[in-house]
Amino acid sequence: MPTLSVYNGNKDKVGEIEVNEKVFSVPVRVGLIHEVIRWQLAKRRKGTACTKTRSEVSGSGRKPFRQKGTGRARAGSNTSPLWKRGGTVFGPKPRDYSYSLPKKVRRLGLRMALSAKVEENRLWVIRDFGLDAIRTRDMAGLLKRFGVEKALIITDARDEVIERSSRNIPYVKVLSKEGLNVYDLIRHSDVIIQETAIENIEKRLLP
Repeated sequence: MPTLSVYNGNKDKVGEIEVNEKVFSVPVRVGLIHEVIRWQLAKRRKGTACTKTRSEVSGSGRKPFRQKGTGRARAGSNTSPLWKRGGTVFGPKPRDYSYSLPKKVRRLGLRMALSAKVEENRLWVIRDFGLDAIRTRDMAGLLKRFGVEKALIITDARDEVIERSSRNIPYVKVLSKEGLNVYDLIRHSDVIIQETAIENIEKRLLP
């Protein structure tokens, strides 16, 4: 089984942890990761484009002029798409862009994204952040010691000290283990995982 080093907030090695090869050592397929990210972004997308049909535009229901004798083409409403300020034909309406993706594929995508970070030596396991109070400077110092700029921090549970110490640092995002997702794993160059979160992530992702 793969073994990862465990560090403290000063980047001192304080131990090692064995991780499951079915989660952290899976052959990476770029196409599958791409498919999971497309599914994620489609689910987030807001279909807000909207046009008004002839029944929704402002106008009268009265016939603009008599049917015959004017020399003009017959017309029944001034909201007709043929008229200026008339309705739009077949225009966009708010829609849902999401689609379904098998749960097995989504889990496999997460395992591959984590495996890619391990393969690139971009996954850090940390036992204790060493943050006693909410202070951006302390978190920035921790990231600097690890040589990290764009980081995804995964905690075992919501931690207000870590979240609020990180929120003003660009390109740093904090998620609890339940929020782990492929898009954020790929978007950030480095991943810092709290040691106690490893076991729960493995239970969630084991095939």
